[in-house]
This record gives sequence, structure tokens and C-alpha cells, in this order.
Amino acid sequence: MAQVCSFRGIRYRKEKVSNLGAVICPPYDVITPEEQRFYYRKSDYNIIRLELPTRQSGGGAEAEYSSAARTLKTWLAEGVLQADDLPAFYLHDHYFTYQGRRRRRELIARVKLVPWGEGVYPHEETSSKVKQDRLKLLRACQATFSPILALYQDRGGEIAGIFSSVSQYNPPMELVDSGERHLTWAITEPDIIHRISELLSDLPFYVADGHHRYEIGLAYQRERMGRLSSPIEKEAFNYIMMSLVEFSDPGLVVLPLHRLVRGISLDARAKLKQQLRDFFTAETIPLSNITGDLAEGVCDRLKRGGKEEMVLGVLGLEGESLVMLTPRPGVPLDKAMPQARSQAYKKVGVSFLNHLILKQILGISVNKDALGYTSDINEAYREIAEGHYQLAFLVQSPELGLVKAVADAGDRMPRKSTYFYPKVPAGLVINPLW
Repeated sequence: MAQVCSFRGIRYRKEKVSNLGAVICPPYDVITPEEQRFYYRKSDYNIIRLELPTRQSGGGAEAEYSSAARTLKTWLAEGVLQADDLPAFYLHDHYFTYQGRRRRRELIARVKLVPWGEGVYPHEETSSKVKQDRLKLLRACQATFSPILALYQDRGGEIAGIFSSVSQYNPPMELVDSGERHLTWAITEPDIIHRISELLSDLPFYVADGHHRYEIGLAYQRERMGRLSSPIEKEAFNYIMMSLVEFSDPGLVVLPLHRLVRGISLDARAKLKQQLRDFFTAETIPLSNITGDLAEGVCDRLKRGGKEEMVLGVLGLEGESLVMLTPRPGVPLDKAMPQARSQAYKKVGVSFLNHLILKQILGISVNKDALGYTSDINEAYREIAEGHYQLAFLVQSPELGLVKAVADAGDRMPRKSTYFYPKVPAGLVINPLW
């Protein structure tokens, strides 16, 4: 299993940054160009300058990475950022709103980098497109600014008990940003650190969000190890910063990522309608029949299939209607899937959608511009209504048990199968690798 260690995290100093809520931002992979500009304006010290630096006009092809490194060095020299005096675990309570007010409890820690499947397990496929960008930034800064989100099982409840005790007697660092509240406790007591490390180091971790960052960590580890004549186990580059959440945490929210499709010919559209009937029964529901919020109404219908039955919704196939697809009785959907994949993989709605509908029937590559993604059904409807996309395929929220089963089988769900909400922000704690 992977080792879990405390570390001397680098954090913003209140003496230099009066509004801590103004200096954090989401991780790089969900920030649009407009949002990037917003966070640059929000504060001169916003972590966006390190997490997602802007390209420098006339500064060379990779000037943004050296700019981020200089900014980090300057902020450390000026005391804007400062390393904690003692090694710590960082307990983080993330309060947010999703169908009511929620709290997700996390532990920010260093976790030993090991090959996939040797204590750390992926659940989604990745692309290589963004990996080189992240590796260049890591080489330049030698630090990471946003933690990977990973899940574990606290079977005896002892870990949760320790966290509860810590949150009662240690004053936290508090900040508020965009309606979300963050409380962070630095756990520095050696006995508590030892016990937490002992309990967690015996557990497998399942990466929920941050597969690219983990793979970049492995690549960087290989680079650094290759330069040493005698590799040292305790070197910081052998570890990666993770935010660890227990599987049953009531604040753990996983959303589906619906598929938006464009570039479909009339022939392909007709073929789609016909071939869907081979696998599904279709119910056409006029959108005018869905009272209240469209997203809530569609989600309710998707949930009616239960945990065991795959249900898909389609917008744009039949005018101003929602088409609900449920498997035909006696039709083995798994037979249409690649036989080398695990049984758990074949139960994932996105897997079937990708393999049969998008690739085989529509002939769309999942990596092309013809495909878009959103976790918001109302946004999916707007994209169809405004003509940006032709169809929206709506999928059920993936069950955490199924996510774990796919990972345990050594398999991976298709790219962008899950959206763990909300993202763990960048800037709460920085992990130095020097």
C-alpha cells in the first residue's frame, strides 16, 4: 500500500494577505480563459499565477512556466507565502451548497508515488494532451499547488474519530470564496501524525479527480530518480499531495458528465433512431410536460431506472422532447461491449454510450471537437436550443460502488465519466518538492 506522510506545507500568510478567500482558485482543468482572467484580476496574489499562468506575449514558447517559478520565488522571499515550521497533516472541511448545505471532510497529505495498481488505483482513462503542459510547470516550479482527490475506506471509524477530535480543539484557518467556506487545521502533534499515518498507510486509495496530475507526478519522479547516483526514498519528489476523503462521507458528491454531439449527418441521425430501437425501448416526453426545473425533472426520470438498470436520456432527437431510453428486456447490452473489458465497466452507462452509440453508430471519436461535456442538464438544453450542438446524451450519476468496482478490476471508465463536486481548490496548501 502507499505510504502517507505529513509535510511542511507552504501557505499564505494572513499578515500579507488580508482576504484569503481572494487568493484561491479551482484546479487548472476546469478554468476557462474568461475565468483565468477573472482570477488574475481578483488579487495580485491569486494562486492562478502559479496554477495556470498566462502565456507571455513575446516571451517565448514556454515563458509562462518560468514566470510562475519566478512568482513563487518572489512570494516566498516577500513573505506572502511561508513554509510551516512543523510537518503537518492538513484537515480541511469544505462547506458548499448542492441540494442543500453540505460539508466534505478531507485530509491533505503527502502520499508515496507508486505505479498504478500498487496501492493507488485509477478509475478513468486519460488523454496525453494536457500532460506535457503540467510536466513543464512542475519542472519549473518544483511544487504542486492543488491536491489530487482520492478516496479511502475507514472501516473501523478510528480515522474519523481522530479528525473529529482535532476539529474540536485546534483553531482553524478560515476563508470564504464564492459562497464556499473552507476550514483548515494543521495537525502537528507527533503522536497523532504517527497514528493517522499508520492507519492510512494500510489502505488502498482510489483517485477520484486528478489522474493527469498523478501520472505527471510519476513522470517527474522518474526524471528526478534518473539524475541521482543513489536514489533516496525520502526525497519529496517521491510523494504527491492528495486530499483524502472517506467513501461514505456525506459531502461526497459525484455528478455525471453528459455528452453533447455535433457534426451529425441526416443519414447518421436516421440510422441512430433505427439502431437505438434494437437495444432500447424509447419513451418520448414533451419538455412542456416536465414541471419545475428541467434539470431536476430529467434527473428524477434518470433515477427511476435504479442502481442496476442503465437509463439514458436524449435531447434534440425528437424536437422539444426528452427521449428516455431503457434496455429492451432480454437484450444483453454487454454483448455490444468490448469483451476484454471488466463486467463492472460494462455496467457503466457512459461506456455503452461511447462504444455503441458514439463510435459504432455515429462514428464519432471521443477525442474530437464534435463532442462536448457538461454536468448541467440546463446547459445541455441551451446548447441544443441555440444550435451549438445537435444532440445531448444524458447519463445517470455514477454509483461510487461501481466506480470502485471498475478500479478494483484493474479497468478504467471512459474519460470524463465522473465529476466530483466541488473541486478541491488550489492554494490552500502548496507542496514543495525541493
